[in-house]
Amino acid sequence: MAEMNDDELLDALGVEITPLKAASHSPREERIIAGFEDILRFYQTHGRVPLHGEERDIFERLYAVRLDQLRQSPEAPTLLAALDEPGLLMPEMTSKLDDLDEDALLAALGLAHEADDQDDITQLRHVRSSTEKRAAADIAERTPCADFDKFQALFEQAERELKAGVRIALRFGRDASILIGNYFIVGGQLAFVAEIGEAIKAPNGESDARLRVIYANGTESNLLRRSLQRALYKDETGRRLSDPDLGPLFGVPQQPASATFFGDQPEPDDIESGTIYVLRSLSTHPFVSEHRELIHKIGVTGGKLETRIAGAAKDATYLLADVEVVATYKLHNLNRSRLENIFHRLFGAVQLDLTIEDRFGHPVKPREWFLVPLHVIDEAVERIRDGSITTAVYEPTTARLVG
Repeated sequence: MAEMNDDELLDALGVEITPLKAASHSPREERIIAGFEDILRFYQTHGRVPLHGEERDIFERLYAVRLDQLRQSPEAPTLLAALDEPGLLMPEMTSKLDDLDEDALLAALGLAHEADDQDDITQLRHVRSSTEKRAAADIAERTPCADFDKFQALFEQAERELKAGVRIALRFGRDASILIGNYFIVGGQLAFVAEIGEAIKAPNGESDARLRVIYANGTESNLLRRSLQRALYKDETGRRLSDPDLGPLFGVPQQPASATFFGDQPEPDDIESGTIYVLRSLSTHPFVSEHRELIHKIGVTGGKLETRIAGAAKDATYLLADVEVVATYKLHNLNRSRLENIFHRLFGAVQLDLTIEDRFGHPVKPREWFLVPLHVIDEAVERIRDGSITTAVYEPTTARLVG
């Protein structure tokens, strides 16, 4: 029997051969379609287009970038016309990222293409694991605030005080602390910190916490403290609202104790008596050794100071070294959080920028250490006592309080 080729053999067996159809779309077009289908699924699930924003899920942010690029692509409207029933490619929603190229947009998201195929707007090549972890930790959707009636009067009062000059909107950064009761302006919205959760360890070893932040538009979110700080730093209009009245932090002997609290009622962080303490580190770290006379830790305790600093050599908070007490100020009827906030506002510009490793090798950046002379701290305490601290500003160049 003569040898048959494949076609002859299939014909003898009665198998009909159908020629393969040419692909209707190029690989690039297929990827564009697949990417747009992801956006459509998001729209169908959430009833809205994906949005940009630090507080958004990383995939939503990716879809928002992809949609921006598709709206600018000359080929996308024709290619995707049959799929775009909701009209997502309509140009009426102009993105603030329109002027950025794709690499800049992906860089802003913490995403990156491989070097090849850089014109592909639909395929995610690589996500840095550290970025992905941080973005996952930062997920915090705004939801309607069920008990907003409890906060509405607070917002109205804060806005009145801001208009009257009782409160001042200060550029965020000089004082980066976030405490319960603080007001901020972020993303054009007035925000109030209602709750702070338990401390958690961030991926870089530093402390973080979940917040309950209420917004003046009746929504709330549970974003991380460090996420709010980043949002305020990046927002050119981000502001902190000053306290309308620091109030009498310390008891006045001729007045009853109840008159020395903030407001009409004692607050959770009020203590009957306590101590402001100033410490100097005995660390052998080169920078600390060189500036030992200027580097001071300022803190407040309601207990025994000796107990507080007993384990300093094993605590990264104290620079993993013993400390010496260089000044103490005994006080009565004070609010610890507000008092510490005053020192951070006043000396935030000269906070010690030093990262050390704790006993487990994790990087730690201790707070409450400042490059400020002891005599300036003495003056600050006196100005807190007489109430004139509200107008004071520390000038690092001249090492003095002004105002």
